[in-house]
Amino acid sequence: MAPFTDTLRAMSRPLRQLIAATLLLAAAMAQAASGVPLRLIAINDFHGNLEPANLSLALSDPDDATKTLRVAAGGAPALAGLVRTLRDGTPHSLVLSAGDLFGASPLVSTLFRHDSTVQVMNALGLELDALGNHEFDAGVAELKRVAAGARFPLLSANVFDAASGQPVFAPYVIKRYGGIRVGIIGAVTKSTPGIVVPSGVAGLRFVDEADAVNRAARELKREGVNAIVAVFHEGGEQRGDWNDERCPGARGPIFDIARRLVPEISVIFSAHTHQGYRCVVDGRLIVQGTSYGRGVSVVDVVLDPATRGIDARRTRSINLPVLNERSDPTARERLIAATPALFADALRTAKPDAAVAEQVARYAAEVAPKAQAPVGQITARFTRGAHGNGDSAAGRLIADAQLAATRDSGAQIALMNAGGIRSDLDCNGTPPCTVTYGQLFTMQPFGNSLVLIALSGAQLKALLEAQQRRSDGEPRFLQPSEGFSYTWQADAAAGERVRDLRLNGEPIAPTQRVRITVNSFLAEGGDGFTLLREAGERVGGPQDLDAMLAYFKAHPLLAPSAQPRIVRR
Repeated sequence: MAPFTDTLRAMSRPLRQLIAATLLLAAAMAQAASGVPLRLIAINDFHGNLEPANLSLALSDPDDATKTLRVAAGGAPALAGLVRTLRDGTPHSLVLSAGDLFGASPLVSTLFRHDSTVQVMNALGLELDALGNHEFDAGVAELKRVAAGARFPLLSANVFDAASGQPVFAPYVIKRYGGIRVGIIGAVTKSTPGIVVPSGVAGLRFVDEADAVNRAARELKREGVNAIVAVFHEGGEQRGDWNDERCPGARGPIFDIARRLVPEISVIFSAHTHQGYRCVVDGRLIVQGTSYGRGVSVVDVVLDPATRGIDARRTRSINLPVLNERSDPTARERLIAATPALFADALRTAKPDAAVAEQVARYAAEVAPKAQAPVGQITARFTRGAHGNGDSAAGRLIADAQLAATRDSGAQIALMNAGGIRSDLDCNGTPPCTVTYGQLFTMQPFGNSLVLIALSGAQLKALLEAQQRRSDGEPRFLQPSEGFSYTWQADAAAGERVRDLRLNGEPIAPTQRVRITVNSFLAEGGDGFTLLREAGERVGGPQDLDAMLAYFKAHPLLAPSAQPRIVRR
């Protein structure tokens, strides 16, 4: 029997055209009935973590929901391999980032001014990045330099040039799948000016996220685009598993923003809080896949050929761990067994991308001599978690180092912002553990300089009272140095929470002059501590990382302090 193609050739041309038209019509009718599938694959808060290092992910134990299962996760090669496998399983896909792709990054990204991260993301197939606050760390000019090497656009609908009023970046992109156009809008947290060093956002205006995204959505609608996805570098938190759609205790800015968006936006990608969640709020999906490339959010939508929008009833989503070669095989199989079959197969078959692995290895090899240089030893891990108090072992260490570096200039107290501590100081193996330059850099990657200022006792109390911003949120505790302590009365009225301030055991009087060391980010009013912007008698000091290196040189073996300096009541 002749092959089908030979039979077609034997037919007359009009008959062949008729058959072809019939097949196309049948395909169109099938598409009209089923819609166009589109898989959206998202990462957020990657922060240039090209290597897996000691990254891990704590997930609910599939066999006992009251317990957690910690598994090694992350690294660009494993991430690229999983993304490729997920893309192979669908005819249409889009890979996106919800911001902080770089900035506050390990040495393997920062030493190359983040060009290494951009090149790896090019190889991974990233198609857009909605800007995060940390991408503004070095200012717009440097951000645009980095962006010039990207094969993907950087989006932000709510950032404008303060002088001209013009948008600094594209607010959205339009993609086409199966003949249907999809608009993807990006926005960054409007709080960026308060959490980025002022020089990084000079000349920029950040407007309300929901207003800007709604404005962009209306513009897309006027262009005939009905399928719209929003990507926010803003987030929230909840108490449940990262795939529990009920999201118990869900709160935070992204949920408030979601309630204000136009109805055409049925899918929201979130970021900024480094949390994992998959929430459905008022029929709208809000998803975030933790941070550092340890997880991906996968959202399968169906584009309706009749409305040319997203059929929200048919949206399916999941957060998946980026398992790597260090993942414990038993834990790996338990997690895969508890994953829906379609995605379990992707987790089981995904392999690290060899080309990306080679690329990362080249960058790592260049960084290695500096990153692996030993600087001292520790007896145990210095964690940045406060464990119910206001200060952490890592925070106390950094504040002590900064006080020591400026004591000769008259410093009596040092205060460190918790958000500037980007990692724990791990102790792997049998103590004492060697600490490397790369570890210290990862913990403090911003390169801030130290600034010595003067405050009265009353101003110091006002500064500490400003740690509580919202009645429904945790305070942003500044990490105090040794010798300084106070009591935080959580249930007291605003302005009366800070009590019993003491320096070396002695009460601090309201009129007493105190010399305090902070980093340059705080000195410029960062994290909303605007009182520091007006502080006088300023004296410059060394860089924060140099202060830490000097502290390790003076104390070759360090043990974490377990005694909190903030007493919470």
